[in-house]
Amino acid sequence: MDKEPITLNGLNKLKEELVFLKEKIRPEIVASIAEARSHGDLKENAEYHAAKEEQSHNEGRITEINDIIARANVIDVTKLNNEGKVIFGSTVFLEDLDTGEKINYKIVGRDEADLKQKLIFFQSPIGKGLIGKNKSDLVEINTPSGVKNFEIKDVKYI
Repeated sequence: MDKEPITLNGLNKLKEELVFLKEKIRPEIVASIAEARSHGDLKENAEYHAAKEEQSHNEGRITEINDIIARANVIDVTKLNNEGKVIFGSTVFLEDLDTGEKINYKIVGRDEADLKQKLIFFQSPIGKGLIGKNKSDLVEINTPSGVKNFEIKDVKYI
């Protein structure tokens, strides 16, 4: 069982989701199943089958989160002294040299990655291209949408 790197924030979000699924969603599903069961014949009871399917999805996600937490290797970048180097958990401030656009990404684990929130998976093309580089470096990264050229303006450990 390989350890998966995760930020402290990512681990806390998973734990919150786990509590929500176990303490809020699970009892609601159990109540739905009991309600549907009270309607009689289960073979043709769509409510019962829908509730059982929802239960299966919920329990699957609970198992998945428990597995992620068991494999979690929490990396708290605020406790690392690594000035200017891009590492797992750091936030990288970039300038796109082709467009002049300024953008920042936090480098995170698989289960935290969310491009809309500028959280990129450390094994993604951009994540791989940035890790190990330093503030002021120029980097060329092959992405699915073509080659991108960036200058690393700053690296923060927040």
